[in-house]
Amino acid sequence: MELSLKSEYAILAMLELASNFAIDQPLQIRQIAHQQNIPDRYLEQLLATLKRQGLVKSQRGSKGGYILAREPRQISLLEIIRGIEGYDPISEQKNSKVSNESASVSVIREAWEAAQKAASNVLDGCTLKDLCDRQRQRQIATTMYYI
Repeated sequence: MELSLKSEYAILAMLELASNFAIDQPLQIRQIAHQQNIPDRYLEQLLATLKRQGLVKSQRGSKGGYILAREPRQISLLEIIRGIEGYDPISEQKNSKVSNESASVSVIREAWEAAQKAASNVLDGCTLKDLCDRQRQRQIATTMYYI
């Protein structure tokens, strides 16, 4: 259970779009790439994939760019990861039960599957709005100073 760089970049891009969702203006690729330190060409591919998955919309023209297809509270991290990776990286790793596996192997496999299910539930329960709220709180905490 490890987050790929591809998924991390996609989540960062989606977080940037979510942070600007209220202003209702599309962000250009170069803006997102600069703010989140993502290579432009790579981001272009990721946004195309996210668009095909129905997570972002694009607008053409000089004022064009990308916006979220739905409100940030309606998009979970698991949905973004599934959209980018093309599958659920957590549940897809499950191996079917082998009929002749030992009791030791069986309990280890069951524990691992429980951990994967818990991770999937956490990612599914965490939305872009949740991340935006956490990001805002962290920025406020780091900019506070005491005299």
